[in-house]
Amino acid sequence: MIRPTLRAFPLLCVLLIAACGASPDPDAQAAASASSAGLPRGSIEAGEQAANVKSAATGQTCIDCHGAGGNVPLDPTYPKIGGQFRDYLAHALQAYRDGDREHALMSQQAAGLSDQQIADLAVYFAAQPSELRDLRGAHDN
Repeated sequence: MIRPTLRAFPLLCVLLIAACGASPDPDAQAAASASSAGLPRGSIEAGEQAANVKSAATGQTCIDCHGAGGNVPLDPTYPKIGGQFRDYLAHALQAYRDGDREHALMSQQAAGLSDQQIADLAVYFAAQPSELRDLRGAHDN
């Protein structure tokens, strides 16, 4: 005879797996999930707007230097940030803002950003198509 608790076990497993499933909309999932940077939820739309606002400190927008979608930098030494990990972008912007990371332009650009603005920018650029490439093994070619 099967115990009643063993009969419920397969149903419990199905429910747990369903509860852990991925969101059908990856943009919504990225905007809704927690950030390792301790930031509030970001908005892709607000991030796009923020990426096009000129900083009072530099007179530049994010797009002016990093290009459309973060993938067409003005200078080849500027990084492509489109498609970069959201948390990486958030941590980098926090570090520039807080003085833990220094760069002549980025430190000034990030100085006045709020946590919400950083979250929005990080979600926006992370949602862009990626042109990033893995450099591991590049020296072998």
